[in-house]
Amino acid sequence: MSIALVAGGTSGIGLATARRLQQRGYDVHVTGRGKERLDDIALSDPELTGHQADGGDATAMAALAESLGTVDVLVVSLSGTEGMGPIESLDLAMLRRAFDAKFWAHLTTIQAVLPHLAADGSITLLSAITARAAMAGTAGIGALNAAIEALVKPLAVELAPRRVNAVSPGVVDTAWWNGFPAEMREGFFAQTAASIPARRVATADDVAEVVTLAATNRNLTGTVFEADGGARLVSLG
Repeated sequence: MSIALVAGGTSGIGLATARRLQQRGYDVHVTGRGKERLDDIALSDPELTGHQADGGDATAMAALAESLGTVDVLVVSLSGTEGMGPIESLDLAMLRRAFDAKFWAHLTTIQAVLPHLAADGSITLLSAITARAAMAGTAGIGALNAAIEALVKPLAVELAPRRVNAVSPGVVDTAWWNGFPAEMREGFFAQTAASIPARRVATADDVAEVVTLAATNRNLTGTVFEADGGARLVSLG
């Protein structure tokens, strides 16, 4: 059975992707830092195998990959909740933490798993539409996601015939937004749905469907898929 490893697969898009890969017949392993979420997955999704590991910990990720043998599909769905703010007052220490949590963790995971990635395997990264959408207050987080996307084309050539892609979501109704007051979150979702061509805010599973396609279609590489409901086409801020 082919093995899929979803780093950051205990919630949101990562968990939805893990479920889709399992439905396609993969032996799916997910990583997360929190034991509580892993315990929840053991109860709700016993067909998934959870591992407590930080994507930014090269030793832990390498040991996990070695224990799995050959990894056929690697999905890196690591993120944090920091990085936004107007440039005039942007906390650069906070932005560095955001890069550590996402960009450097992505690179660390790729390097750690690569020696165990199948010769015809795939790597799929998660960025976000802030990489190219001109939204006020997103210069920092936009640069972070642009850095993720900048990895895709060079790695697709360097690691061929392994495939490398990324998926760039727009606004997605996940736990990422739980740190915002409910009224603010709901108002922004309503504004977004009214503004973008798709006229709806995406679910985690909407994006996971695209991630699964990128990860498993053997003819796709070097591509960033914009799963944003058309958000890049309009102004959201």
